[in-house]
Formats: sequence, C-alpha cells, structure tokens
Amino acid sequence: MEPLVLASGSATRRTMLENAGLTIIVDRPDVDEGSIKFECREHRRPVTEAALRLATAKARQVAVRHSGRLVIGADQMLDCDGEWFDKPVDRVAAERQIAKLSGRVHVLYSAVVAVRDGAVVWSTVDKAELSVRSLSAEFIKSYLDRVGAAALSSVGGYQVEGLGIQLFDAVRGDQSTILGMPLIPLLAFLREQGVIAS
Repeated sequence: MEPLVLASGSATRRTMLENAGLTIIVDRPDVDEGSIKFECREHRRPVTEAALRLATAKARQVAVRHSGRLVIGADQMLDCDGEWFDKPVDRVAAERQIAKLSGRVHVLYSAVVAVRDGAVVWSTVDKAELSVRSLSAEFIKSYLDRVGAAALSSVGGYQVEGLGIQLFDAVRGDQSTILGMPLIPLLAFLREQGVIAS
C-alpha cells in the first residue's frame, strides 16, 4: 500500500491512523487558520463549513509537495451556543474557556477531506455533543495544574482520552470525532478506493 500523506501536526491524528493499520507520511501544513475563521465569521458561514475549509486548506497546501498521492486533511471546531472557541493561548485563557463551558453543552465538529493533486475527492463532517458538568473554580485550577501544557493543545482545553474526561457528565458521539478526525467514514472511503483491503 502506498503511504497516505497526513497534512497535520497532530500526534493524536497520526496515532489514530497508525493504530488503524495505515502507513502514513506526516507533512505539517502552515495555514493561516485565523484568517479562514475570520472570513467564515464575517460571511456568517456555518461552523461545519469553517471546519471543512480549514481541513481543505491544509490538505491542498501539502498536496503540492506530493504529486499523485492521496493527502488527508482534518480540522475541528468547537461551538457553544453560537460562539466558536479556539485553542487557548495560555493558562489564563484555558481557565477562562473551561469556566465558560462549565455547566453547558457544546458541540465538536470534526471535518476530514481527501485531496489528490489539489482536487478534493472526498470529504465529511461529523459532530459530537459534550456536556460539561458544573465545575468549581478550585477544580478548574487543580485540573490545569495536573494537565499542564496539554490544556493548550486542544480546542476545548481538554483531552477526553485522559484526565479531561473528568470535566463531563455526558458525551454523545463517536470517539474519533471527539479526537478530531471521523475515522470510520474515512476508512470506508479508503476501502471504496482500494487503498486498504475491504
């Protein structure tokens, strides 16, 4: 099997694909995510479109370096009552963001696209709903003390596969979607294309 190209710097996405038995080449894109999100907000695009545009921009940028290869791009958006959240830039931002999510339900939208020679050949967006329990300020501080810099590496300031699961009282959705890449539909596409065994 020819390796897939993963247009992402995410260790989680890489691990997901490798654990599923795929051979991949990682090529990290350098996309101005802020300008894409700003444009989507300015034109009142739905959050699903923002996630798809981000994933597509990453895959297309990397595809120019891998002629003929299938390039996978992915991205995730967090929406809470119409407000889009970004990765926190520092601990203060993480603390503020988690406090804002406390006692509320938010939705993670994860997009994945496949690009070959600049053309999108397949894409999908999936969502997961997560209900954050009511968190005390003391708990949030303690949580951030324990997770450290990991709180800055995800859009919600948490990783559900680790200590972050303690923030929730309900999680509805596929685990791979929550982790940032809808894996089951991606694998179905790859089987249809004969990239992996069916």
